[in-house]
Amino acid sequence: MQDIGASVVIPTRGRPELLARCLNALCRQTIGFDSYEIIVVDDGPRRDTHAVVQDCADRMAPQGLSVVYVASNGPHGPAAARNRGWRRARADIVAFTDDDTEPDANWLEAGLAAFEPDTDAVTVRLLMPLPASPTDYEMDASCLTHGEFVTANCFCRKATLIQLDGFDERFPLAWREDSDLQFRMLRLGARIAHAPGAIVVHPIRPAGWGVSLRQQRKIMFDALLYRKHRALYRARIRRTPRWDYYAAVASLAMIALGLASGTPSVAAGAAGVWAGITGGFALRRLRHTSRAPRHVAEMLLTSALIPPLAIFWRIVGALKYRAWLA
Repeated sequence: MQDIGASVVIPTRGRPELLARCLNALCRQTIGFDSYEIIVVDDGPRRDTHAVVQDCADRMAPQGLSVVYVASNGPHGPAAARNRGWRRARADIVAFTDDDTEPDANWLEAGLAAFEPDTDAVTVRLLMPLPASPTDYEMDASCLTHGEFVTANCFCRKATLIQLDGFDERFPLAWREDSDLQFRMLRLGARIAHAPGAIVVHPIRPAGWGVSLRQQRKIMFDALLYRKHRALYRARIRRTPRWDYYAAVASLAMIALGLASGTPSVAAGAAGVWAGITGGFALRRLRHTSRAPRHVAEMLLTSALIPPLAIFWRIVGALKYRAWLA
């Protein structure tokens, strides 16, 4: 079997249109088609997804590019899907991206060029274009561009992945599984280089009203990351717990306690503290974001609901993974 330079692994689930866009971008790489392969792992197999991959495979096979479809019936999640993909890889270097990205034409060439003999992984640039007046969701999503190690755009030696046994599949959502892999590499003493010329564009997908409330469930996996890498978590993720969230929830409890005990002054004081915390939180989220009435209303309501939801999921994570104050 002919040696190749890179195996590109893409986890996907129920987004055939986005996957087709990503595959089209990957079929425009500046390195030879016989120098890489594409492995698509369908994390919840669907006929339309299979059809997209098969169409690409049929088009590119005569030009020497291998495009492989892998059906995954579980365990599910991007971490598990990536594991299933890199273990099928033929190349010594595995390039990871996501189905909703558009890798630049020289992505693979620039990423591979950054590898030295002692390089274990390479991180590269992620671009997430924002509209002139972004929403809080869009602004928050764009923070991914500042991530140190993002699996929407990174390269790893297969030997290093084998040594680490890949991604920890206890992270079932697209959250913290990449930081966990990075932290385990750092603790292993791996050398991680940077290739700013290897660019992936990651358009921000539309989201419904109140999306920030649904995202709070991810917080439970902060506890798992904190338990595994306490010092690195504090140094690179969050230096201190979200005391403002705890204070908001404590204020709500004091309001209830004051009303139940017949001491309205206590309830009024606690309500003032809660209003100050919540109002400040909403104003911070509105800074540099859209002032559209619908968005302002969303920020006011969700700023009141996020702290108790976040604390709830932190407690769930703490109980499940025995890690407090993540």
